[in-house]
Amino acid sequence: MVETILAIGAHNDDHLIGAGGALTKYAREGKRVKTVIFSFGEKSHPHLKKEVITNRRVQESLRADKLMGGSGVSYLGVREGHFEEDFKSGNVAEKLALIIMKENPSKIFTHGLDDFHPDHRAVYRLIMALVDKNVIKCPVYSFDIWSLVKIRNRNLPRLVVDISDTFNIKVKSFLLHESQKLAIWSLLWKLILKDWFSGVIHGYRYAEVFYRLK
Repeated sequence: MVETILAIGAHNDDHLIGAGGALTKYAREGKRVKTVIFSFGEKSHPHLKKEVITNRRVQESLRADKLMGGSGVSYLGVREGHFEEDFKSGNVAEKLALIIMKENPSKIFTHGLDDFHPDHRAVYRLIMALVDKNVIKCPVYSFDIWSLVKIRNRNLPRLVVDISDTFNIKVKSFLLHESQKLAIWSLLWKLILKDWFSGVIHGYRYAEVFYRLK
């Protein structure tokens, strides 16, 4: 049976920024890499119709998934900036739980506690609620998007992945999200610096470091 790795992000480039190198490496090893994205990120282009930017974001995420060797992307359709509200009024947790049970992943990668973006923190809290309910039975590892260093719970077990051979694919996959020019130029430097610094610390050219939440 083929092993499945599940990446869960608030927006369609989050999993690439946080874990794109590791996910590409797992795909090259023959594992199924599946991605779940909560929001279409429709607020990034308020001058465009929702369906226009939604279609563009989906196409970008599918091209990035293909480049990194992924096995598919699912969207939950949560409104950007209204995660907590939609979690309470909709059946988002149930939809995510069904995906997790269907895919039966060996590992999950998702947002961490130190990320200050409200949508990212909302996803973290939902994932931990599913952990507490024993819906999620596999190890869960966190990545951070906006923070350079981990502030809290630094004593959590860590997973270090050498991404020296997949770093370039990670960057190219991220750059495929051309509709997010502001995010690209504000986060690209952080992505490169963080992965380079993590590599230096652990003896690689580039590395990604994850903290085990479960």
